[in-house]
Amino acid sequence: MKPLFANNPSLNTRMMLALLASLVLFFLDSRLDYFKPVRSVLSTVVYPIQVTASMPTSLVDWIEDFFQDREQLREKMAVLEASNMLQNIRLQKMQALERENMRLRELLGSSFRLQERVQVAELLTVDLDPFSQQVVIDKGKNYGVYVGQPVLDAKGVMGQVTETSPLSSRVVLLTDPSHSIPIQINRNGLRAVVTGRGLGEKLQMDFLPHNADIRVGDLLVTSGLGGRFPVGYPVGEVIAVDFPQGKAFADIKVEPAANLATSREVMLVLPGEKIQAEPVAIEEPEASENAVEEPQEEQVNGDNS
Repeated sequence: MKPLFANNPSLNTRMMLALLASLVLFFLDSRLDYFKPVRSVLSTVVYPIQVTASMPTSLVDWIEDFFQDREQLREKMAVLEASNMLQNIRLQKMQALERENMRLRELLGSSFRLQERVQVAELLTVDLDPFSQQVVIDKGKNYGVYVGQPVLDAKGVMGQVTETSPLSSRVVLLTDPSHSIPIQINRNGLRAVVTGRGLGEKLQMDFLPHNADIRVGDLLVTSGLGGRFPVGYPVGEVIAVDFPQGKAFADIKVEPAANLATSREVMLVLPGEKIQAEPVAIEEPEASENAVEEPQEEQVNGDNS
């Protein structure tokens, strides 16, 4: 078999020299790092070509990442918005529960100050008729509610029950034009009647003459007359006293003590025994009789002597 390139000895010689040079260069570069500056220069020269060649692939990857990141951001924003809305709803609920807790604390604190037994109820609806100031509560005959039962909130008298059903009751408020309540001035015990004047109007105190002892700031409480309201519940405060000429009675405006427009929980005063029973005086008839009889015995002995 003839050797390769046997017909061209010069070509074989060049091939052998090239192979030998390659081995020498490989040895110098791998062992002595002799061509590192050259490689650096070549890399700098080739870099723009590499970047240009990779631009289509990089552009496709960037576009894919852009739309993928945008979609992920949209999903994250949607999740965060839903979470934010849920947290806001929970926060509103917590604020409502906090206000309800405060109102119930006021109710319980007020009920402990009362002597009569009370039952807590909640407003269901408010009558929208401007000429009728009435509300509906969630307690009825099944809970022992009866017509004429006094209704209070944490501040004072709100009204009384006018109609009952098994599960709910209708309450007429103090501001209803058809409602009147007997009161007395807490400062001096002067008795009168307070009547409602409708939506947005103050209560009116009736039938007090010009010489009546009443002042702005006087506290009005229930007098107990009529048998509906027990004695001593706050009804309102006198805010204006006027003595118009030519009229037999004074014009007196009263601010209700109860929060008629904002109270949601109310108290129903229950009949029966009081929580705080009045102390009963203990009589000792035997001791009193002995105290009377002893001087008589001494007097008799003195006469005999």
